Amino acid sequence: MHGWNCPHSYFITRTSDYSIKTRNRCVLGGGGGRESVVSACDMKCGITYFKTAGIVLSSLHVLAYLNLPIICKGEGCRTVPLAGHVGFDSLPDQLVNQSISQGFCFNILCVGETGLGKSTLMDTLFNTKFEGEPATHTQPGVQLQSNTYDLQESNVGLKLTIVSTVGFGDQINKEDSYRPIVEFIDAQFEAYLQEELKIRRLLHNYHDSRIHACLYFIAPTGHSLKSLDLVTMKKLDSKVNVIPIIAKSDAISKSELTKFKIKITSELVSNGVQIYQFPMDDEAVAEVNGTMNAHLPFAVIGSTEELKIGNKMVKVRQYPWGTVQVENEAHCDFVKLREMLIRVNMEDLREQTHSRHYELYRRCKLEEMGFKDTDPDSKPFSLQETYEAKRNEFLGELQKKEEEMRQMFVQRVKEKEAELKEAEKELHEKFDRLKKLHQDEKKKLEDKKKSLDDEVNAFKQRKTAAELLQSQGSQAGGSQTLKRDKEKKN
Repeated sequence: MHGWNCPHSYFITRTSDYSIKTRNRCVLGGGGGRESVVSACDMKCGITYFKTAGIVLSSLHVLAYLNLPIICKGEGCRTVPLAGHVGFDSLPDQLVNQSISQGFCFNILCVGETGLGKSTLMDTLFNTKFEGEPATHTQPGVQLQSNTYDLQESNVGLKLTIVSTVGFGDQINKEDSYRPIVEFIDAQFEAYLQEELKIRRLLHNYHDSRIHACLYFIAPTGHSLKSLDLVTMKKLDSKVNVIPIIAKSDAISKSELTKFKIKITSELVSNGVQIYQFPMDDEAVAEVNGTMNAHLPFAVIGSTEELKIGNKMVKVRQYPWGTVQVENEAHCDFVKLREMLIRVNMEDLREQTHSRHYELYRRCKLEEMGFKDTDPDSKPFSLQETYEAKRNEFLGELQKKEEEMRQMFVQRVKEKEAELKEAEKELHEKFDRLKKLHQDEKKKLEDKKKSLDDEVNAFKQRKTAAELLQSQGSQAGGSQTLKRDKEKKN
């Protein structure tokens, strides 16, 4: 029988079959024979902690999930005793049943250079073989490949999405290598926001594609972080839960690895990179999370090759000098990563994604759209008031634009009329010039014609006179010839 001590002296024990019993009543149930519960605080703090299927829940999580108000026990609240059993203590049981029937989703983004073992680590983490082909170093740019798988463990279903960055770090110019990753994350936030803003929302059936965890694979150089790593993590830390890990950590010695971890942590702090810290506010997991925070970044090894050591099959990597056991904590931090990522903090990663990163994106987007929570006097501003103010502002801008467009139209009409009048005036002037030119040409032609007619008449008169003179000359010459002939005869 196991349990965790509660700081307020209330203790719940676990039975052998996935049930939680207290005061002879079942508060949280299930099946599968796994360690499920755990502990609960008493009514002094009003917070109950449950652990089922490896997920630690508190009553605050339960109320938040069920959209129920969290009632404080401070001033203005009264504790009223119940005369008998009511039944709302079955809310955790309802939550578990509903969650199991709906299933869970978890989305992991693997960022790292080609050849660091991203796919192999995913296969090792989830103890299966995912589809995929090895990426080459010839990609012209960074591409993101998303694959979704349905996994089943006992009676719990998980829709797992693995997004891998193909070609990351393979280009000569790596200045904008982070940009496709940021755009992809923002696109998932935008898709969820658009679904949330719909009048008829289907969020219960919506496939949440928002990235819950970003595993950033660091090359085991043993020296320091590359500038690409620092820039990329800095761009991502406000959008996703970044968990840095040293890939293929068996490539460097243990002493080098310790120094490398210290160097990485120092550089992240000095450059203001905010990596994901395992939560410390939940007392049930505060101690283990605090210990694991000190081990970041995790030095991991991935392998799906199994070898029989002793009486059990273990995942190993075999070298000429020996064998590295993946699940041996003396060899690497793979077990720590799996415990923190999947078995302890998966729900917190989902919650952080929704309550922190998505809320930041949502707030910025709504502020860009003009929505706000307070008026200029810092007084609360309801959504209806914001909508009305935005609507009035929009109508005012619309009327202003309509007036500007009307004025612009009138101005353009006037300008066009002036242009047409000027063109008409120019045409009239051109017509007058052409008409006058025509008249002048006509007059010149008439004068020339008259002159030619006068010359023709004068020519005719001279011709007639010449013909007359010629005729008279001919007659006179003939008479003289006859006279000479007569004189000769005589």
